[in-house]
Amino acid sequence: MYIAITGSKNNKDMYIYRSFRKEDGKASSCIYKKLGKYNTLLKQFDGDADRLMAWAKNEAKKETELYNQKNGKVSVDFSQGAYITKNEQRLFGVGYLFLQSLVTGLRLDKICRSIKRRHKYQYDLHAILTDLVYSRILHPSSKRKSYEYCKTLLEPPKYQLQDVYRALSVIAAESDFIQSELYLNSNFVHPRNKKILYYDCTNFYFEIEQEDELRRYGKSKEHRPNPIVTMGLFMDADGIPLSFDIFPGNQNEQTTLKPLEQKIIRDFNCSEFIFCSDSGLGSLNNRRFNSFGRRAYVITHSLKKMKEEERKIAMNPTQFRKIGSQKFIDLRTLDETDEEVYNSVYYKEYPLVTGDMDETLIVTYSPKYAAYQRKIREGQIERAQKILNSPGKKRTGKNPNDPMRFVKRTTVTADGEVAEKNVYDLDREQIEKEAMYDGFYAVVTNLEGDVSEIIRINQQRWQIEENFRIMKDEFASRPAYVRREDRIKAHFMTCYISLIVYRLLEKKIGGEFTCDQIIQTLRSMNMTLINTASSYIPSYTRTELTDALHQVFGFRTDFEIITKSAMRTIIKNTKNVQKIEI
Repeated sequence: MYIAITGSKNNKDMYIYRSFRKEDGKASSCIYKKLGKYNTLLKQFDGDADRLMAWAKNEAKKETELYNQKNGKVSVDFSQGAYITKNEQRLFGVGYLFLQSLVTGLRLDKICRSIKRRHKYQYDLHAILTDLVYSRILHPSSKRKSYEYCKTLLEPPKYQLQDVYRALSVIAAESDFIQSELYLNSNFVHPRNKKILYYDCTNFYFEIEQEDELRRYGKSKEHRPNPIVTMGLFMDADGIPLSFDIFPGNQNEQTTLKPLEQKIIRDFNCSEFIFCSDSGLGSLNNRRFNSFGRRAYVITHSLKKMKEEERKIAMNPTQFRKIGSQKFIDLRTLDETDEEVYNSVYYKEYPLVTGDMDETLIVTYSPKYAAYQRKIREGQIERAQKILNSPGKKRTGKNPNDPMRFVKRTTVTADGEVAEKNVYDLDREQIEKEAMYDGFYAVVTNLEGDVSEIIRINQQRWQIEENFRIMKDEFASRPAYVRREDRIKAHFMTCYISLIVYRLLEKKIGGEFTCDQIIQTLRSMNMTLINTASSYIPSYTRTELTDALHQVFGFRTDFEIITKSAMRTIIKNTKNVQKIEI
């Protein structure tokens, strides 16, 4: 729009004109708004024509903005001869807005206000904690680099880097309170299914040589010769984390369960549930602990570690049943080439008496699982044979996933020679020993009733392993760039909160997208600032996943252009708890 003055010398009118194109493509213009009589307006500006024209042009600019907002169009002026402003940030991340909506629903601001009443600090704990969560999901790195990354978001930090390190001590001290409040508040976002609780442990190694009180030498799941810390994690029936704790790396994993479970019973008001875990954490004491009250358990049971007589009974191919049928089946008669047979699960159950406890052992056989195990083992045998055929020093292995466990070493003395030498060959006996367990699986339980439901409960344990994988791979929880014990605990606290937020995000958008797709999409969602138009334009690819995110969370960042005022409204809504509850 532009200003035009028309009329005779003593009878001029001042107008705002709007330019447009006719249907034939020719340029034209029309009166958009009359500002008034020129001489009358000039008197209001004390005869200063320049001031009058400046005012008129400003009015035209306002009307242009209002017109563009109303008609969904924004005009942008660029110059081929103009440089962009030096040191001006133009690219901003917006993927965190979806996470911010969930954090708002978790009432993390309220949690931080409660914490502030017990501590003396001046920084904004809520801003620091939420930024640590966003950066852990979107740009996992050290606390310093996370702070720098958060400067690229639409809402940059207003705190200082030193405040982040100070806040870590408070986060560690309030870990139990934060966990219990997050559990209660998460029910507003997604009703928690606490009928079944899963528990497992993992560990994280540190690139240090000297132990301390927390980081101790222990059995590393990654077979690293470094000090480690152990994490115990509880998960609900929907795969959402419930509670966690950190233990010294040399502590027996079985002893980590009871204190953490007692905390859940006491602080989370969870006293009636089915406990599910693997055999390594299902000791007799832990099973007995979960026999009290209205608790029960489903624990994996190692067939390999059973006494020989008991194992023969458990793996006897007779008296199995197909799930859903009462007819006895001999596994040796199964035609595993039949698709229905291949995809079926067969089971047998019989009572166990362990001291004063009455338990049931359920042994299952799956032709599909047997085929999978055979395929994995055949690949490992092939790799072992290649190593044997290659020159160089040989070794044997004991690790369950090491292909060299199928290699045996024999020491021989050749005729006419004094020195002994080692001969390596495939261990056929070991191969056959492992093959006998193909397709078999066992659980021990004190539950009575539907066997298929007990089997289903155990089959969901894969989700807790996936939680650990996400934390280690996607969130890069290791290495931890902090050394003090309290800050190490706070680091894993932010990883834990990030895992809750991510899992809730998965639930809201459904199960159609993979973890990698979700994370990479959020990380790629950037907006470019156009200062000349006071607006942003999306700098990412619109996909089915971005459409799903926008639909679920009730705002859109994928318009061709978004004004600053519209973006401020979006940000405000992601902080409005009423907008995200379900």
